[in-house]
Amino acid sequence: MVALDINGQAKPSGTWRKKLSGATGPLVGLLALCIFLGFSTDAFFSLRNGLNILDQITVIGIMAVGMTFVILIGGIDLSVGSVLALSMMVMGWTANIAGLPLGLAIAVALLASAVSGLIVGLLVTVFRVPAFIATLAMMSAARGVANMITDGQQIVGFPDWFMMLAIDRHFGVLTATVFLMLFVVLIAWLFLHYRAEGRMLYAVGGNPEVARLAGINVQFVTIAVYVVSAVLAGLAGIVLAARLDSVQPSSGFGYELDTIAAVVIGGTSLSGGAGGIGGTLIGVLIIGVLRNGLNLLNVSPFLQQVIIGVVIVLAVGAETMRRRRA
Repeated sequence: MVALDINGQAKPSGTWRKKLSGATGPLVGLLALCIFLGFSTDAFFSLRNGLNILDQITVIGIMAVGMTFVILIGGIDLSVGSVLALSMMVMGWTANIAGLPLGLAIAVALLASAVSGLIVGLLVTVFRVPAFIATLAMMSAARGVANMITDGQQIVGFPDWFMMLAIDRHFGVLTATVFLMLFVVLIAWLFLHYRAEGRMLYAVGGNPEVARLAGINVQFVTIAVYVVSAVLAGLAGIVLAARLDSVQPSSGFGYELDTIAAVVIGGTSLSGGAGGIGGTLIGVLIIGVLRNGLNLLNVSPFLQQVIIGVVIVLAVGAETMRRRRA
């Protein structure tokens, strides 16, 4: 929960020990999962496999930061997968068909994503549409527009430098896309811990009415959070396009579920007001390590969906029990 000081500023309550306790369970789970997979397959602890896991979680990792903000204020965003596809198609069309420079095309794609988030934010705050319904509608609308741009066809072929962002390993270790994900995570962590605006998210999620009475513009905070979530989904789409060297309107199906799962597994409460970026990063790693390990063990992709579903239920159950004990 969040306390408000006499100046109306939101400040997370409790000691650092309490703040870290929410991520302790997921961290133990991640270590246990790594130990199990290390004994189950010889390839898991190889450097190449570790780097592959980092490359594979970049898209979900960037999206999960925005989803953390949304869930912290007590909201939900089901549209991120479709916004990702919309961003990719806008970038592909403006660069390869309209002939704009790729850098400018990326800016236009991120602008389209921001407009999507703004529409959702206005629906939730001004028109009082439940977040579930507003983002469900945007999920359908954004996917439809993404298909309309090229009549459902993919666009291939981008400049070599763009594809190299996801291939070249700087310092012989990490790609530019992984550095981008880590940069986004770091900025988000600093924002939540050291900025009054970041602490406002906890206040709004803890109790919107109390936050309003304390002088926080709840409407503006909510709209801004949905815009940021959409922009980060669009940025994740750019990263995915660099990895695939192509864009297609079917991209991002099911990504919203993986993103929400990573945030919830990381200890962020679906009721809002509790959680953080550190736990989300651990949740993203759990999803990435789990998928990677199941692939190494040659587990059927259909069974993988079942296993991940069970992990989500266990994570939510453990979080509920922890909150009750607290």
